Amino acid sequence: MKKKSFNKVLALALASTMAFGLAACGNGDAPSSAPSDSETQSSASDSGSTPAESNSGEDQSTGGEVARQTITWSVLDLNAGNNNVGEYAEQIFQQIEDYVGHDIEITWVANDASAEKNSLFFANPKTMPMIMSYGGTMTGDVVKAAKDGAFIDLNEYIWDAAKYPNLAGMSKDVAANLTVDGKLVGLPRCRVVGRYGLSYRQDWAEALGVELPENATPDDVYNMLVAMKNGNENHEGFCEYPMEMTLYTGPFDIIQTWFGCGNGWAEVDGQLVPVWMQDEYFEAVEYIKKLYDEKLMPQDWPSRPTDSWSEGCKKGENGVFIDVLDSGKRIWNYFVAEETKTPSVVNPEEDASMVLYGAVNGHTLATAGYNGFFTLSASTLDTPEKIEAALTVLDKLSDPEMQVLTQFGLEGINYELVDGKVNKLDLEDEALAGNYKGLNQLLTFLPSTEATTVPVVNTERDEAQNAAYEAALPYAEIDPALSFKVNSETYALQGADLDEQAKALRSQYICGEITLDQLKSGLDDIRAKGYDQIITEINEQYAVNK
Repeated sequence: MKKKSFNKVLALALASTMAFGLAACGNGDAPSSAPSDSETQSSASDSGSTPAESNSGEDQSTGGEVARQTITWSVLDLNAGNNNVGEYAEQIFQQIEDYVGHDIEITWVANDASAEKNSLFFANPKTMPMIMSYGGTMTGDVVKAAKDGAFIDLNEYIWDAAKYPNLAGMSKDVAANLTVDGKLVGLPRCRVVGRYGLSYRQDWAEALGVELPENATPDDVYNMLVAMKNGNENHEGFCEYPMEMTLYTGPFDIIQTWFGCGNGWAEVDGQLVPVWMQDEYFEAVEYIKKLYDEKLMPQDWPSRPTDSWSEGCKKGENGVFIDVLDSGKRIWNYFVAEETKTPSVVNPEEDASMVLYGAVNGHTLATAGYNGFFTLSASTLDTPEKIEAALTVLDKLSDPEMQVLTQFGLEGINYELVDGKVNKLDLEDEALAGNYKGLNQLLTFLPSTEATTVPVVNTERDEAQNAAYEAALPYAEIDPALSFKVNSETYALQGADLDEQAKALRSQYICGEITLDQLKSGLDDIRAKGYDQIITEINEQYAVNK
């Protein structure tokens, strides 16, 4: 049975809402924090027809018929295989295919295995999915594959606003970060710039009297972690390892900014250098090592898979989560759904809750305006019809109807409409929400961001997230070398591997496997193996673009 169509009020509300919020990917050359233009967000619902009826294979820009294609797509699995599963899963996916007018075959790829899987595709381009998904920013093997001609040059297609009204709204600044040798080879998954920060258990901090002040320092965070572990005069401790941590080392990058480190790279004396050449880097690493040595984070963090991340906070094993602020909100949502209470001899009935804090010491990490991206295969998208079909799929998935379906599910089952806004009904039913879980990984969110695309009846948690995004934005450190790394020949060949070596050295030092002198000599070796050449190539570009 087809989903009941959106009424005209909803369609107009969805379109008008696009103009608000922190849009990381605005139209044209607008700054990354500027509101996006919503005029291109037209809705098939204006006609009163269902999404499927409005998009059944017809090319809306020409009025001609386009043969239905099958688009293969590798998509990152961040949910341990629990994507688009349940009683309504097939119905939801069928509605997506009917709306975009093409069939989609998804291969879910575990995030931890994606680099290895992609390398196999690059080695044999004929096996490449037509659309490939990646996390993070464009580096390493992807840049090399782009130089080898593995991907479609999207410049030839996506700026046609009549055909691709959503994709055409991409920021030119973001496009520059996805351009290799003048060819635009990636479409971003747009993100709020001030998305990273620290979240913590508010109920625990209140009981201990260690809530973070307005301008918290790293010492304030340390004191809170110690209190959560050991207790204080106010209350006994709550957990063995207060800071949640897995093998993903992004939290360390965030902590480094608290000490004045850049985001991957920084400008020092007029030159761009990797952050491990900053004095502040070693101050930050000593702080992180102290957290490890005092068992304020799990001792086995290097072996904990990323798909289990946030489970520690949900289960009460940890009280501090450092990464994207929306994950802090999702932990809080879980507490509400499970009616989690504070284990306390003082007030055992207090509800568990989270504070989404954001910047510490006036610093946090910025996104690149996107986090993750899509490429289109030049080998398997071997006809104009297939290329157009793939781009149509990506473009139409950003329409308001698809934003709602992939993020909120079915009307009357997962949500209801209240004054033209989505009111979520499945916050306390994870199984029901599982019917559309993971499908947001198909979205570019162009030309806006995941925080501002649809009008939603906000919960207290939603309001806290949006406020945290806004508060973090002025303090978010941008990577100044991002667009230059993409076009550094040496970085394309060696950069990703050398970056991983630097991260490994940091982890080894934090865990006490090497000395500080060994850390420093290891970083010197990385410079000698090619990073000095990368620094030269980055700064040659930087000098031209100052």
